[in-house]
Amino acid sequence: MRKKRVAILSALFLVAVAAGAGVFFFWLAPRTSGPLRQDVYVWQRAWTQPVRDAVSQHATNFAEIAVLKAEISWKDKQPQLTRVAVDYETLAKARRPVGIALRIGPYAGPFTNNAIANFITDTAGRIVNEARTNGVVLAELQIDFDCAESKLDGYRVWVEAIQRRVAPVPVTITVLPSWLDSRAFKRLAAVATNYVLQVHSVERPKSFDAPFTLCDPRAAKRAVERAGWVGVPFRVALPTYGYTLAFDAGGKFIGLSAEGPHPNWPPNAQLREVYSDPIELAGLVRQWTTSRPAAMQGVIWYRLPTIVDNFNWRWPTLGAILGSRVPREALRVSARRVESGLVEISLANEGELDISSRLAVEVRWSKARLVAGDALRDFELADRSLSAARFQTRSQPSRIRAGDKLVLGWLRFDQDCEVRCELKKL
Repeated sequence: MRKKRVAILSALFLVAVAAGAGVFFFWLAPRTSGPLRQDVYVWQRAWTQPVRDAVSQHATNFAEIAVLKAEISWKDKQPQLTRVAVDYETLAKARRPVGIALRIGPYAGPFTNNAIANFITDTAGRIVNEARTNGVVLAELQIDFDCAESKLDGYRVWVEAIQRRVAPVPVTITVLPSWLDSRAFKRLAAVATNYVLQVHSVERPKSFDAPFTLCDPRAAKRAVERAGWVGVPFRVALPTYGYTLAFDAGGKFIGLSAEGPHPNWPPNAQLREVYSDPIELAGLVRQWTTSRPAAMQGVIWYRLPTIVDNFNWRWPTLGAILGSRVPREALRVSARRVESGLVEISLANEGELDISSRLAVEVRWSKARLVAGDALRDFELADRSLSAARFQTRSQPSRIRAGDKLVLGWLRFDQDCEVRCELKKL
């Protein structure tokens, strides 16, 4: 028994030593602090007026703008090129360094196919030259390739060829957290100038009610610490967007959609909207400002908000985080006299956060009789009495974007009267 106790104590001691060594080596890892460099993606495939306006109005808030220029897809194992008509004049006027992005869809190899490699390197060379000849200060070429982890050594062949073609322009690659522990990634990182660590992703939800996040802060922090040990400079891509998730009548996931019309889902599909959490991401940025791996150069936001986005943050939200603030919430209810006896009830989001909650507005009055009333949009007139009425959202939360104002209903009285409103969250 004594020998057994000694063995157990020895094992516990070794575990404690190993754990202590892990903490010791963690703190020995090179670290830094201070303000983070902040870049942004412009990933739209059509440079509409709202996109041009967003670049013109907000580019100066970022160190760099990375724009999607071309995408390579595959048909019968042959590359198909789609080019984006980037507005170089708008970019040049923004007076900010620009990154040009080339997206490459999933490809299983072989990576030694000279025709394929030449097509990709030629494409990279052409889009770099085009940007330069259009007066853009080019900071980098980004390659966003959906590469399987088992193919990273093949991908390295492409990266080296692209680097030779576009030198001296730096080549940046997009990296998934799952690659970080791979020996093949260590070899890829050794030849890469730098990389962007993408800590946001969309995983298939198990059910309609299952928890879902586009960016888990704990997982993001773990990935950044692991990346810090690789020793190659990197930025972290953080999401500003959201999705509509669709499920069939039985709760099975059938698809997702972002900007644009919904796909051809069945009429009885259950829809759920999910968004990246600005409060959580503001907290991440604040923590990395205080302490981060020395190899972490900054963050790059996906993507620059435009005024017509439905599933992206509005500018006040991202602007608050860039200003080192946690976005504030400010929702105001008001009553407006439209004409004698007719009152319109409105909500205005005067804060920096989109509001997505079940809401209720209690309306009270005196010295008048309610003749009629109705609710609009996502609200219903749930209750009314001689001196009070209640507007509230239906079963789903109402989403009110930062800066938006909406009329939620109206009340008609037999005469003018003073109306008092109180806003509540359900």
